[in-house]
Amino acid sequence: MKNNKVVLAFSGGLDTSYCVKYLQNERGLEVYTALVNTGGFSESELKMLEEKAISLGSKKHITLEQTQAFYDQAVRYLVYGNVLRNGNYPLSVSAERMFQAMAIASYAKEVGASYVAHGSTGAGNDQVRFDLAFQLLAPGVEVITPIREQQLSRQEEIDYLQKQGVDWDWSKGKYSINQGLWGTSVGGAETLTSNQPLPEDAWPVQVTAKGSSQITLHFEGGQLTGLNGEMMEPVKAIRTLEKIAAPYGVGRDIHVGDTIIGLKGRVGFAAAAPVLIIKGHQVLEKHTLTKWQMYWKEQLASWYGMLLHEGQFLEPVMRNIETFLESTQEKVTGEVHITLQPHFFTVDGITSAHDLMGSDFGDYGEMNRAWTGEDVQGFTKILANAGKIFESVNGNKS
Repeated sequence: MKNNKVVLAFSGGLDTSYCVKYLQNERGLEVYTALVNTGGFSESELKMLEEKAISLGSKKHITLEQTQAFYDQAVRYLVYGNVLRNGNYPLSVSAERMFQAMAIASYAKEVGASYVAHGSTGAGNDQVRFDLAFQLLAPGVEVITPIREQQLSRQEEIDYLQKQGVDWDWSKGKYSINQGLWGTSVGGAETLTSNQPLPEDAWPVQVTAKGSSQITLHFEGGQLTGLNGEMMEPVKAIRTLEKIAAPYGVGRDIHVGDTIIGLKGRVGFAAAAPVLIIKGHQVLEKHTLTKWQMYWKEQLASWYGMLLHEGQFLEPVMRNIETFLESTQEKVTGEVHITLQPHFFTVDGITSAHDLMGSDFGDYGEMNRAWTGEDVQGFTKILANAGKIFESVNGNKS
């Protein structure tokens, strides 16, 4: 027998605010709101969102803290793999969605709810990620998706809430904003076109920094463990770096990609810390790993990022890829030196005891110490054999 409990994945935005009222008024359900924090909210914001949920009519509200789990089980592997989807997007939202969905599924079973709900539309990736997690982890629970089921526009949601006496300021209601430890996404309005940029006031942090600033990132075994000489835990280091770098407007871009359901889509993202960490880590790896480590890491990391983006975090092969990625990080230790300027940054160089440029074998383009010119001539002659054989057999044939 089903009960009338529904656990709603709540963010406090327009979509999930609508869902609270709809599930109560139109479906007659007791709404248990759960906000899964993956690093995007301060204590004061969490308190404000709890009050917001209760004022909408939530029977009970809870914050499910997942920031450290999100870092330990996903973010660090994205760093190990230098994962940037389509060369620019650090999976700011897609990486965290499965952790939110998994936490919601667990909580729904804990309270014995017969239903779970989320505010995804029918035209995006999140619907697949949430539904997939719920099917795998809470197979007996029915999924309700009010926005998707009714194909609502954002204005229609605002109109409904106003009729229910919820006349809040939705001045930014035209944007869907999602924030977490690994960056903030901004979608809607201009991103629904193919040519319009987001205005400055749409970004979560405006550009206020002037001039240039030098920062040093400290890595230990591939993880960010300090900034400018101060050692700290990786999650704290990410947050600290974001506060320093976001006012420079670095790490902003608009990602264009293929959705899970086949549409092309655009979304803005602001991810100063993730982009600086990945770019810095990648340069450090260029100095400390062999070319074949770099090559196979790139192949597997691209696969890992694609699967994570498409909601396949629970696929067992992900654990296999993680094992490989972690095994490559033993020597990825050192400092990365970066210069920040408004809308721009440069990775200036690295300092590491494992820097393979620091060997006594030679200096690129300058001096060879471990071999002679005759050695290179012989090596090159043998290296050319396969090509010579091919040309000998096929060179004169059309």
